[in-house]
Parts: sequence; structure tokens; C-alpha cells
Amino acid sequence: MGSAPLTQSLIDQVRAAFPKAQITNGYGTTEAGPIVFGLHPSGIPQPELSTGYPHPSVQMRLVRDGLPVAHEGVLEMKCAGLMTRYHNLPEATAKVITADGFYRTGDVFRRDENGFYFFVGRADDMFVCGGENIYPGEVEKMLERHPGIHQAAILPVPDELKGQKPVAFVVRVAGANVDEDGVKQYALAHGPAYQHPRRVFFLDEMPLAGTNKIDKRVLARQITTGDQ
Repeated sequence: MGSAPLTQSLIDQVRAAFPKAQITNGYGTTEAGPIVFGLHPSGIPQPELSTGYPHPSVQMRLVRDGLPVAHEGVLEMKCAGLMTRYHNLPEATAKVITADGFYRTGDVFRRDENGFYFFVGRADDMFVCGGENIYPGEVEKMLERHPGIHQAAILPVPDELKGQKPVAFVVRVAGANVDEDGVKQYALAHGPAYQHPRRVFFLDEMPLAGTNKIDKRVLARQITTGDQ
């Protein structure tokens, strides 16, 4: 699959269907090429949800609020495959290429104690709930570990007290009887309280955009109209 994060639920489904399959998780960008991560130099096995260890020919750093950070931030990188510019779009180029030549990916990553990187979410998808940063992808992956949930999508809705709060759209596993309270209780038990969805909408299937990603604009309209 491409253009979307790998989830543990998908790994488990593929492994059940193809027990001998080797499953790898990769990451790349149009602007800087498909080779960003590789094997750990000490031979440490790559965690299933990790995108890998930095390739020796790629310089990278994690940045938050314009400053380098050690464990979680927006990935910036530089390599021989990096574009020189967007054609005839100098302003767009200036937004993504730093003064020292790094490409701002807009993707938030976490780095573990062994140097492996894990995709967290898009920086522009993040929203704030009561002063806490919520990355929808993190909550979605957590919910999809529930045995009765096939797919989950998290969206923010305005809230007078919290600023924004998360709601969830869920596709059940065939035959599962998980209900709204079950989803909320699972989220509270497996993640920080501020991440739990305040409402849960159940769907037969997720709407997909032309890129085969979940079309969250369609889901947002369902919240506005009250459709479930």
C-alpha cells in the first residue's frame, strides 16, 4: 500500500492471509526521493511500525518550533536526491526549503532509544484539545488495535471549553458488536484521556478520495449535517 501509514491491524490481517510474507514499512517523498531510512547499523531488528533507521546518505533532524529536538518533531532532511525547487513556484519553495538546504517534510516523527523512526502524523493535521496536542493518526492506530474495530478516523470538532475535541468514525469488524461506550472505554484504557473520542459515528465503510485515502472532508460534512 502507499500514501498512508501502516497500522498494526493491517499487518495482522496480511500476516493471517499470507503467513510467510515479509512485511516492511517504508517512507519517502516526491521532493527528496524514496530512500530515507534503512537497516540499523548494529543489526537491531526494525520494529514493525517503524519506518527504519536513517540511511547513511541522508541527513535528517527533528524540529519543533524552529528548534532541533531529540525525540519527536517535524522531520527535515537533506540528500543527493533533493529537488532544487518547485517549478515556477518560488514562494512554495521557500516554505519547504530551509536556509541551510533541508527539506521540511511536514511529517511528524518520533525517534526511539535505538534511533528508529516512527511516523506520528502530519503537522497540519494536529489539533489542540485543552492545551494538549492530538495527532489523529496516533489515536486511529490505537483504536484499530481493538479486536472489534476494522478502521477508525479521528476528526476535530469545535468546543467552547477545550477549543477542539476529537470525534471518531469507526467501521466495525464483521460480526463485532462494539458500541460507542465500548470505543470510548477502550480509548481511555489505552491512551491519555484527552485523546478519547467524545462521540463515535459508525459506518459500513469509509469514504475514499481519489488517492485511496480516507476522505475526511466527507466525514466532516456528516458531522455538520448530523448524519451517522
